[in-house]
Amino acid sequence: MDLKNKVAVVTGGAQGIGKAICQSLAAVGGAVVVSDMNLAGAEKTAAEITAQGQEALALQVNVADETSVKDMFDTVLSRLGKIDILINNAGITRDTLLLRMKEEDWDAVLSVNLKGVFHCMKAALRPMSKQRSGKIVTISSIVGAIGNAGQANYAASKAAVIGLTKTVAREYAGRGITVNAVAPGFIETAMTAALPQAVQDTLKKQIPMARLGRPSDVADAVAFLVSDRANYITGQVIHVNGGMYMSG
Repeated sequence: MDLKNKVAVVTGGAQGIGKAICQSLAAVGGAVVVSDMNLAGAEKTAAEITAQGQEALALQVNVADETSVKDMFDTVLSRLGKIDILINNAGITRDTLLLRMKEEDWDAVLSVNLKGVFHCMKAALRPMSKQRSGKIVTISSIVGAIGNAGQANYAASKAAVIGLTKTVAREYAGRGITVNAVAPGFIETAMTAALPQAVQDTLKKQIPMARLGRPSDVADAVAFLVSDRANYITGQVIHVNGGMYMSG
């Protein structure tokens, strides 16, 4: 899976799954734009990649803000000349049961997780359409398929990006652009590490492979989808969850 001479933009790339994706794409030759609200974190990830002899650029972006997104993509185009790959990974949670959920919690999650994908897709599709090629992968979630108590806003956003992915895939297939989603299950991140051990053990019992996923498990699926090996795959959702959810 060779990404030499390809430019990839990864939102939410400073840590966790996003960082693993940045590292995976760089490892197969891609020039990676590590974009995140946390500029210091993005710079740290980019520095780690460049220290290994691979090209990386750190940029700050608020995906919920259209102007911020436009400015970021303008910078990428001016400095790197093109955009071949977009990974929509940026996301937030504001968890609570629905009757306790404040409207601002609902709006914040939908603004980042759904509207942020909308902003980034629009910005990337313009140059991709002109070059008549491109790969877009959006990170959804298992909860977008099965739901999860206390995550009505998050689950709604992750289900919605699947519908968005399939629609944009239909709209731009004729331009040589593939658009897919990857839906992780429960992955070893700082968020899951903070869960009590008893909760982690309960989660593992629901997973046929009896372990949480690793960020690299998700990153490997993404690297495949943006490679030439996946040129005839579009509008699909790849579930990476150890068998916890099996789509038909």
